Amino acid sequence: MALIPAPNRVSASLPGGGTGFVIEADTEIEATEGTEAVARWLRTTVGAATGLPLAPHRNSGSRILLRIRPSLEDELGSPEAYQLCADGYLVCIDGASEAGLFWGAQTFRQLLGPDAFRRAPITGRTEWEFPAVTVRDAPRFRWRGLLLDVARHFMPKEGVLRYLDLMAAHKLNVFHFHLTDDQGWRIEIKRYPKLAETASWRSRSKFGHRASPLWEEKPHGGYYTQDDIREIVAYAAERHITVVPEIDVPGHSQAAIAAYPELGNTDVIDTTALDVWDNWGISANVLAPTDTTLRFYEGVFEEVLELFPAEFVHVGGDECRKEQWTGSVTAKTRIADLGLADEDGLQSWFIGHFDAWLAARGRRLIGWDEILEGGLARGAAVSSWRGYGGGIAAARAGHDVVMCPEQYVYLDHRQAPGEDEPVPIGFVRTLEDVYRFEPVPAELTEAEARHVLGTQANVWTEVMEDAARVDYQTFPRLAAFAEVAWSRLPAPAQRDFAGFERRMAAHYARLDALGVAYRPPTGPRPWQRRPGVPGRPVEGPPPNK
Repeated sequence: MALIPAPNRVSASLPGGGTGFVIEADTEIEATEGTEAVARWLRTTVGAATGLPLAPHRNSGSRILLRIRPSLEDELGSPEAYQLCADGYLVCIDGASEAGLFWGAQTFRQLLGPDAFRRAPITGRTEWEFPAVTVRDAPRFRWRGLLLDVARHFMPKEGVLRYLDLMAAHKLNVFHFHLTDDQGWRIEIKRYPKLAETASWRSRSKFGHRASPLWEEKPHGGYYTQDDIREIVAYAAERHITVVPEIDVPGHSQAAIAAYPELGNTDVIDTTALDVWDNWGISANVLAPTDTTLRFYEGVFEEVLELFPAEFVHVGGDECRKEQWTGSVTAKTRIADLGLADEDGLQSWFIGHFDAWLAARGRRLIGWDEILEGGLARGAAVSSWRGYGGGIAAARAGHDVVMCPEQYVYLDHRQAPGEDEPVPIGFVRTLEDVYRFEPVPAELTEAEARHVLGTQANVWTEVMEDAARVDYQTFPRLAAFAEVAWSRLPAPAQRDFAGFERRMAAHYARLDALGVAYRPPTGPRPWQRRPGVPGRPVEGPPPNK
């Protein structure tokens, strides 16, 4: 059936298989209680692509029946489970919940063929054949995520909405929205207008890796208004995607300090001279551990919580350089007053403050695995990015984990060796490498492994200056990652990559219909290359752990 991600079970609904159902002009959608939103989605996507009205069910014997059947959760082990069954008379999509029903609708769309992914019909077809098939399916993980970094290179709202559609098409359900960094602040905070006026743009950008001599000598920036954010969150929710915002503290904060110099370590440097950073890497300009800083970011998070209903709020916590704290009398005084051992303890205190602050408001903090340094905040979850080690340590300590090791699922890393690969960054991570990624470390016991909420692929955009570059780095590897996150695959060495490649042959046609500028299996097209733009390739295979 060339389905991606691969379902748990597919079987023929009729003896001998074959075409079981024909969708045509009089085919109607029977939306039972709780299924109306999925019916609307089918009309606006499949209906638009086919040119068929898919009207609400009244009289026609040709119908697509949508139902919520909670017993599927017990049968298949997930509230996101679904069953799709088509024969000669009916297509029935059952979901354990509305989310499960929506994933079943995504499978329905795939089974119609690549043209069902277009925005308008391209032929005069009046009938669409649908196979006689039964699919019973449920995801392996509850957290199937994609991080999109819009701080380094801003992606306009329409691009973000498009990526939510691409996520939904691959049954991914957590959008990690990386909104702030040294190079830009991308969310309107009404209490602090300079974050939009000043921190959202930089005067120029490094072109290529930070060691590159090349610059793009024009301003770069943009931000999302609060209404934009509300629209993005609502659009995601309609697709059963949770948006997890990331507001970086205490590192990766130069853009905020450039707008509000009092946030920086004013007893060490002249923070009024700082601009939004125009280079890549890790800035030494980090937040000062003061009450002023805490109150400022509490104000930021108050508005963030109003905009994002997600259980989790990501606070970064990674790559916080300590040089300014080491030279700061204010930081040393804070360390002494709190009875901390060193600057690592100060970072832990900083994260712990917001862990408690968020918990008091019914939310949970999640941060990169550096939040383990100096002691893990009590209620925090960990995004394990520096390999498996942080996730293993956190799970063994009873903390929830999202596995996203950079050696495997950082999609800014190059996809092949050779000079044609544009702006080569990091390790070579081929489509097969991503397909053989295993999110749950073998070292964990069964009880510890239950703390692995799931997995996430990360798209960092330092060397991705536009949507076409983001597409190129993300696809087709995101399709392989989606199968790892959803499907119950065997151990990495036993996975049928050849079979996956065969299914991808059909899936490339879907990506073409969606307008995705993916990397072809044969290598980059001429216009996808970036000759002469230096990257940061790492030679040799990545470490196993």
